[in-house]
Amino acid sequence: MSNEYGTHVDYMNWVGNDAEKRQKAVETALQEAFSNFIEKREVDVIVFLSMTALDLAKAIISNPIILKPLLAACNVAARAIERDLSIKNVDTYNPRLSADQVKVIAGYIKPFLPPYLEIPALSNIDRIAFIDKEIRKGKGRWEKKIVEGLNKFSNIRFYKRMFSVEGEKFELDAATPKMGDIKIGIDIKRIEARRDIHKRCDEIVNKGAKLKIAFPDSKFGAVVYYPFIDEHINIQNRLHSDNIDKVIFASESTESIESAVKMLLSIFGVLRK
Repeated sequence: MSNEYGTHVDYMNWVGNDAEKRQKAVETALQEAFSNFIEKREVDVIVFLSMTALDLAKAIISNPIILKPLLAACNVAARAIERDLSIKNVDTYNPRLSADQVKVIAGYIKPFLPPYLEIPALSNIDRIAFIDKEIRKGKGRWEKKIVEGLNKFSNIRFYKRMFSVEGEKFELDAATPKMGDIKIGIDIKRIEARRDIHKRCDEIVNKGAKLKIAFPDSKFGAVVYYPFIDEHINIQNRLHSDNIDKVIFASESTESIESAVKMLLSIFGVLRK
């Protein structure tokens, strides 16, 4: 990678001093805030200061599951490993790495590790990261369920497709047909917070406009997840456009997904009889 681009080491150096100041401030605040509830207990501590990078590598090789909490404690993700170390497709939760790759990673993260860390704290770091991953995976499954519903109740097949307008590429979560001019394009969007309304709605409107430029005779719809039901009308108003043929809302339930999908397919005239 060109030296003109930053590495994770550079990023860590940028925020290192501020992060250290905040850590000390947080520790002081915690001691003051919970002074009546602080107890000194004996707990197992890993002393990273006493080990070499080779010691660290041996530990990871013998117990690969520890890689994720170690990386999380260093604020290092798989993207940083791929970018800085050119080790691709690392599953940090279930790593399958060669001994040489582990040695490279160990040497890379060793300077980022604190002098010591309590085992319960390290395991809880892993727990938080794992929960976050699983929640995001669950949200991704919602989008897949929408596509599965479209194909289940439609008399045609929908596929993920790319199209280009003026040299810019756009992706449709579901579109038909698989090849050639797009006849129907559908954007599937989760909007989980009120502050995201403007950005997400703008993305939908822009994608609809670009699709109609590329394929003027196409139909464009959106399936939206937005948990504030009484504000759905606001979303519809923001998405009011000649380039958007229909906006449908769906929640997590199978019934809601199937109902939304059937309505959209019926409007587009491709609902299976």
